[in-house]
Amino acid sequence: MTYKNPYRAGLVTFAVAMLAATSAFAAEPTVNKGDNAWMMTSAVLVLLMTIPGLALFYGGLVRSKNMLSVLAHVFYTVCVCVLLWALYGYSVTFTGGSPYIGGFSKLFLAGVTPETKAATFSVGANISELVYVCFQMTFAAITPALIVGAFAERMKFSALALFIPLWVTLIYFPIAHMVWYWAGPDAIADAAAVLAAATDDAAKAAAQAKLDEVMADAGQIFLWGALDFAGGTVVHINAGIAGIVGALIVGKRIGFGKELMPPHSLVQTMIGAALLWVGWFGFNAGSALEASGSAALAMTNTFVATAAAALSWMFAEWIVKGKPSLLGALSGCVAGLVAVTPAAGFSGPMGAIVLGLVVGIVCLFFCSVVKNAFGYDDALDVFGIHCVGGIIGALGTGILVSPLLGGTGVYDYVAAKVADYDMMTQVISQAKAVGLTIVWSGVGSAILYKVVDLVVGLRPTPEAEREGLDLADHGERAYNM
Repeated sequence: MTYKNPYRAGLVTFAVAMLAATSAFAAEPTVNKGDNAWMMTSAVLVLLMTIPGLALFYGGLVRSKNMLSVLAHVFYTVCVCVLLWALYGYSVTFTGGSPYIGGFSKLFLAGVTPETKAATFSVGANISELVYVCFQMTFAAITPALIVGAFAERMKFSALALFIPLWVTLIYFPIAHMVWYWAGPDAIADAAAVLAAATDDAAKAAAQAKLDEVMADAGQIFLWGALDFAGGTVVHINAGIAGIVGALIVGKRIGFGKELMPPHSLVQTMIGAALLWVGWFGFNAGSALEASGSAALAMTNTFVATAAAALSWMFAEWIVKGKPSLLGALSGCVAGLVAVTPAAGFSGPMGAIVLGLVVGIVCLFFCSVVKNAFGYDDALDVFGIHCVGGIIGALGTGILVSPLLGGTGVYDYVAAKVADYDMMTQVISQAKAVGLTIVWSGVGSAILYKVVDLVVGLRPTPEAEREGLDLADHGERAYNM
């Protein structure tokens, strides 16, 4: 086109250029300050769950001579996992590589700056990558911290100090990669748009190949189509299996089954449980990665499922044992939090209530009947609550995500709509995720316990165990009376 008026031609050219620039700017994902603020808050809430929440919850359940030992185990775990996450954990978890583990392109957080962005679950909506690093860092810290409750009061600190870095590296990072790593909605939407715009066969073939490549850039469990909103497999089944394997390999506490080993402070356990519930809103609602309706749904479900499970456990115990215990209500509370974790952003509130009612009763059964029948010493019921509750939540997610049951359905980023839902297919995907997590964590953890036992030994001497690990390992007492 030729313009006879040079001045007018310049204006038109400028206008076209500005339109192009505006379109390009609009297409570029942007960071919303509100989402960033919510995610920073969520990261701090998850840290609150761990220290002081989990530390006090576990600490109150052991005997007073081991209180500081439990606190030290949890606090050390958080500190070492935070550093390992920054050094290489983030890179091997959330970069491409293989379906089972990521790569080293972001080793030492290379390339992660205040300006870089991380995808959320909405096309075009990003958060600061450093915020995402910190949020996921807290998950890497709390997961191995859950394990210590299974072998509380009978593992040396030196053994734990070696086991935790090995476990988080070889078990947690690969599982988190398999479940949560994917190319992201922006990459999928862009590739789908190129395919839709292709006009000839060659262009369509090339665009389809690119879309297939983007869709395949994900962890193995994600590729199976399994859903885990906030960590039913990654956190709870993973830690629960590692815990029971550890309890069996380390062996029972001296006097287990012969001496009374009551919690020394249910007051502290109550405070810890309350902090867990408060912090869990960052855990679940934060996993929406945005201050969105999905976060609101996860928040609602974290309220109602937890309350339902606490009451379910308490009333079932009341019926069976004749008295409703505070410890039962607190245990039910945690079981409800565990079960709703994978379902938080997928289930409707009524489905979450049903999930809570079911998990409270089932976990009570495992923590009493099954535990007594097999005689294993899972000191703080890590298996009975976290693994069993996580399995119920993971499988239940495959059912409760159904739109017919009030769930959200599964979003298809290629078609840009909620996909057709098939319950059997989804439940099978969930079961495969559960199975792989159990095998990976169970077998891998057993090998690591054996390695640690050969290097430094797992247990203290009988004399040290009777004296208490507070003095034997740390030279301190929780209480001076």
